[in-house]
Amino acid sequence: MSLSPLSRRAVVGAALSGAVVAATAGPALAVPRAASRPAAVPSPGGGPAGRTPPAAVPVPPLQVPALRAALADLEHPELTAAQLRVSGSAGRWYGTAGVADRVTGRAVQERDTFRIGSITKVFVATVVLQLAAERRLSPETPVQRLLPGLLPARFPPITVSQLLNHTSGLPDGQAPPYDPSSPEAIARHRYDRWTPEQLVSLVSHGPMKFTPGTKQQYRGINYVLLALLIERLTGCRYGEVISRRILRPLGLRHTIVPGDDPRIHGPHVHGYLRMTDGSLLDITEFHQSAAWGEGEMISHTGDLDRFLTALFSGELLPPRELARMFTLPPDEVRMVDGGPARYAAGLQTVTVNGLTLWGKTGERYGYCSAMFATRDQQRRMVLSFTPTRRDATQLQASQRIAEAATKA
Repeated sequence: MSLSPLSRRAVVGAALSGAVVAATAGPALAVPRAASRPAAVPSPGGGPAGRTPPAAVPVPPLQVPALRAALADLEHPELTAAQLRVSGSAGRWYGTAGVADRVTGRAVQERDTFRIGSITKVFVATVVLQLAAERRLSPETPVQRLLPGLLPARFPPITVSQLLNHTSGLPDGQAPPYDPSSPEAIARHRYDRWTPEQLVSLVSHGPMKFTPGTKQQYRGINYVLLALLIERLTGCRYGEVISRRILRPLGLRHTIVPGDDPRIHGPHVHGYLRMTDGSLLDITEFHQSAAWGEGEMISHTGDLDRFLTALFSGELLPPRELARMFTLPPDEVRMVDGGPARYAAGLQTVTVNGLTLWGKTGERYGYCSAMFATRDQQRRMVLSFTPTRRDATQLQASQRIAEAATKA
């Protein structure tokens, strides 16, 4: 796929900003937030300074009828499939709706994999923080020192930490050489191949959006640079490093970094895209090089639940580095739309029905996903659904399901 980092955020609209970017950069669970900001969990090992956590909100019992109803609505917006896994000490439930394959009519099954989009970033961030724990890098080191010659010399120093929490201020990417609002154009270019260096070059021409560390703007290019950093420090492909450090130790056998393979192998949910003539095109087969390092992975709900459990439980990171994943920028650092910062190192935070959740959302054409949990893991949820249009209407599904999973 040859979409620029900007246009990958949605099918409709060549320029996205403000609330729409927040909604579609990681589509599911961009839900209304409580007035108070979620607090970071202080590190018992003396990690980055965090805010004092608010008093714990009791996690309500699962409302299974509400979950079933929320998942079963495949019309608002139009979806072809949906699945939800809820787990944690406060209750467990798994449900599906729709079909994994419109040709065969096969129903969605628990073993089915799907594209997880920007949830990939959590895997990348975890590896970067593991390398920091091993003192192979410092989060406060400028990336220009670690990846010399990659960014223009005129750019100010941008630290690894600023890449992790999207406060880098890197310029907007150049637009693709075709109309990104045209589903036909997207389909024609789905086998285009990009190198990570080409992706970086897309943001190397314009002026910085803001001084690094002063504002926050969600950008996939930050994680392209972090994946390149992993490769520079380890001498291995970043996907192999993720496999060696996370996937194999945790037994995540259904999670992969596909590399040059545009297909999804084994039982999986197909993704579809609504064409301008009203037809649905199977968009499952799609080269993911334009999402290299930041959105290309494939997984399923069971593996993502296991990953989230291990991460929050401290199996993958020591306390100091884990605390960074729950530490938001200082209060004075705001999103470019003026809202409060909501991204830490790899994780984002939302508050739904009084519950503060941490996790990540993701999307690719034909796919939306999310994994979130309360910090104490009383409630974890992994969501996947397949919208036929990539635009802000996706929020209807994610908000509806998030409300049902957290309501008292």
